[in-house]
Amino acid sequence: MTSKGQLTLLKVLRDELKLKPGDKVDFVRDSIGGYRLKPANTDVRELSGFLSRLYKGSPISVEEMNEGIAKRRREKFPLPNQARCK
Repeated sequence: MTSKGQLTLLKVLRDELKLKPGDKVDFVRDSIGGYRLKPANTDVRELSGFLSRLYKGSPISVEEMNEGIAKRRREKFPLPNQARCK
């Protein structure tokens, strides 16, 4: 470890973790008190579909998402004239 707290990883580890210069890593504590090394950078393409197991409905459009967000915002933070019109 350098005086700046930087570590040097063996090339075999960098290759296995697919790390490139400038990438970040996390040290994650495991259940027995040790640590695992985990890449902190995730390519956005790897996230495709990772929430699909949480949502079983049919896909919705961006417009439908925006409408839902606006509706919830109005419910949570009504303007004074909206509160009287309900």
